[in-house]
Amino acid sequence: MKLLSLAKKLLIYREPKPYQEFELLEDEPFETEHGPDEGTVLEKTSNPISCEEWNLIRQKSKDGENSSQTTSQETSAPGLTVSTSLQANLQYVKRELHSPKNKDVIIREFKVMNCCDACVVYIDGMADKNTINNFILRQLMLRPLPEQAGEVCSLDYIAENLLAANEIQRVRDIDAAIREVLNGLTALFVDGAPECILVETRGYESRSITEPLNEQVVYGPQEAFVEQLRTNITLIRKIIRSKDLITEIRPIGKGGQISCAMLYVDGIVNPRVVREMKRRLDNINVNITIGTGIVNELIEERPFSLFPQSLSTERPDRTAAFLMDGQIALILEGSPQAIIVPITFFHLFHTSDDSTLRWQYGNFQRYVRLIACFFAIFLPGLYLALTLYHSEMIPAELMSSLHQARENVPFPAVIEVLLMELSFEIIREAGVRVPGLVGQTLGIIGAIVLGQAAVEAGLVSPVLIIIVAITGLGNFAIPDYRLSYAIRISRFIFIVLGTIAGFYGISAGMYVMFGFACSLKSFGVPYFSPVAPKTESNPDIVTRGPVWTQIQRPDFLNTRNRRRADDSVMGWRDRDK
Repeated sequence: MKLLSLAKKLLIYREPKPYQEFELLEDEPFETEHGPDEGTVLEKTSNPISCEEWNLIRQKSKDGENSSQTTSQETSAPGLTVSTSLQANLQYVKRELHSPKNKDVIIREFKVMNCCDACVVYIDGMADKNTINNFILRQLMLRPLPEQAGEVCSLDYIAENLLAANEIQRVRDIDAAIREVLNGLTALFVDGAPECILVETRGYESRSITEPLNEQVVYGPQEAFVEQLRTNITLIRKIIRSKDLITEIRPIGKGGQISCAMLYVDGIVNPRVVREMKRRLDNINVNITIGTGIVNELIEERPFSLFPQSLSTERPDRTAAFLMDGQIALILEGSPQAIIVPITFFHLFHTSDDSTLRWQYGNFQRYVRLIACFFAIFLPGLYLALTLYHSEMIPAELMSSLHQARENVPFPAVIEVLLMELSFEIIREAGVRVPGLVGQTLGIIGAIVLGQAAVEAGLVSPVLIIIVAITGLGNFAIPDYRLSYAIRISRFIFIVLGTIAGFYGISAGMYVMFGFACSLKSFGVPYFSPVAPKTESNPDIVTRGPVWTQIQRPDFLNTRNRRRADDSVMGWRDRDK
């Protein structure tokens, strides 16, 4: 029956589901984040407007904000509202948080100035106990009773006069309050109040800021992201000290189990990309603990593609550079990486060293990486194609040496290559899993010992050991970790194609691979921009021009402000100044 149903799926035509692919078109006007109906349309090159027009626009926006606020106040949150009965709220909180079974859920009942009942709810280890004891409980319990005792239990009086906290918020949705408690906040419930006060008391332990592990540089900053969201945002704001840097923190996943910060620079980023990112984040419905890798898969348009359509970085300085170019950064609570969108294929080959070093040195490094990428993908397949189908292209002396080296090898050339490639991958995986310096030693010693033993045993030829070593070194030169995995998998595909059809198979594989890559888009940006399709080039694609020539932001991002700097970058060279 399974085979029959599978045959039906393959043979019977089914109308595809309607899906409108997001495109970042060149000729579309910029719109505000509220959409074309709620805001004003801003053209790419807008002319100055009069004072009367400006006042009219401000009045319309103010009326829109007031109406939206009124609507949000009238319509309550989708969850249950906070009850005026303290005991009802306590019963619901205990049931949802499985108290007293959960021993880390702390519920402290007390009286506000010995007048009205109240309680605080927090998670032990997530919230700072000193903040709760000194700035919440002490302020509410030990303050003298005012003359007007009727105002003591009002939330307005408590929030404005009693709580010594720098950040508080009042919510009516009790489910939203519980979610914030799980994030480290403290919830204050007061008997007779239809709202709950959330106090910022996050104080859980976190890793200190250290050097990057995977993106090390010789020159430049030596700070990396950590697992704490607020710290990561601060690292970016230390670099971009601009009022236009927007940080939107929103929960993602079913139940809003994890916080996500979306950062962009207002006035530079295309608002359509911002709205598209919000739409995708709001429609993520999973019940698992969300990490950077999972979010990458959930927001990509082609999840079955080998090539990553977003970039992950652990460096705040690199993230800041992407933000100033008009891209969006996502930072998740508990993840020491930032997700950058939209990107192109060439962004995956760039490193921080390209910018911190002189432009001549950076270009040399990029050329080396491209050559290494070519070796990592095609070298084993080209070796098989030459030895099996195109031996006439090999010089006679070299061909004789190859035959002598393989004279005692009992396996065909393709089995020989696959055996060594799989052995190299096993050694690499084992070196990663073994902790500490032992893993590095195991990888180096294992490769040397295994290769030497295989040659002496007559299982492989010495030439193949050289080819596999060059291929492995080329793969290590790829800066992006996920792209290196795509290259490793593609290498096996080209090995099979070179074995089957020689250069014709490799050429067909290259045609299909590059054609598929050109069809990819990262949030509306073609993957091979500005090469395919051809757009206005920026001197920082394959070859990085000098800093003074990079006055334009990438054209394929369609940013609101295309200019990165003025024409006279080095104004000191002007004799008149």
